Amino acid sequence: MSGLTDPSSLWPPIWLTLKLAACSTILLLLIGTPIAWWLARTRARWKEAIAAFVALPLVLPPTVLGFYLLIALGPAGPGGWLAGLAGARTLAFSFLGIVVGSVVYSLPFVVQPIRNSFESSGDRPLEVAATLGATPWDAFWSVAVPLARPGFITGAVLGFAHTVGEFGVVLMIGGNIPGETKVLSIAVYELVETLRWTEAHLLAGGMLAFSFAVILSMMVLQKRMGSGGS
Repeated sequence: MSGLTDPSSLWPPIWLTLKLAACSTILLLLIGTPIAWWLARTRARWKEAIAAFVALPLVLPPTVLGFYLLIALGPAGPGGWLAGLAGARTLAFSFLGIVVGSVVYSLPFVVQPIRNSFESSGDRPLEVAATLGATPWDAFWSVAVPLARPGFITGAVLGFAHTVGEFGVVLMIGGNIPGETKVLSIAVYELVETLRWTEAHLLAGGMLAFSFAVILSMMVLQKRMGSGGS
């Protein structure tokens, strides 16, 4: 039982994980950017309460978050209308459901770096753009976004990598459905449970190498950007 039984069986969870991470990262950038911009620019008294709510997945146990997401995505939950739009009875135990869960779980890893970059840029570049006749929308795209590029890169990389390594949230709301919700982390767990050590080593070792490459890339990028800015 410890040998490599079928190498081709390892590819579906790898492909599904990459597909999930790519979809989630795109949505995270689309959703996280306006949130980060608002948090960086607003003077509302309750903005830190919103920031704390966005950051909840950093400290909340994945099973707890997954439990509430499972309720929300179920047929009786508020996510029921989304399922109707997708032509399904429920988003739970579906690929779309784990995309939603991944976005919620990885949101702080994208929002925080982008917010930090927006805040570090300060008000001066936007004020100069305004004096030159730029509208707020033009100033955002032509000034704020380029200046915040390090935050966008960091957020995208962290969001993608964090999604690849998810386990608890995906298992709670997606289960273990081959080709639909069986991602890498769940596949490794299943392989260990069934004593298929060789395949478990292959997938786990690949994830370990991927995680190391992500961290190293982040350090190199941050160092180069720091050197370029100085």
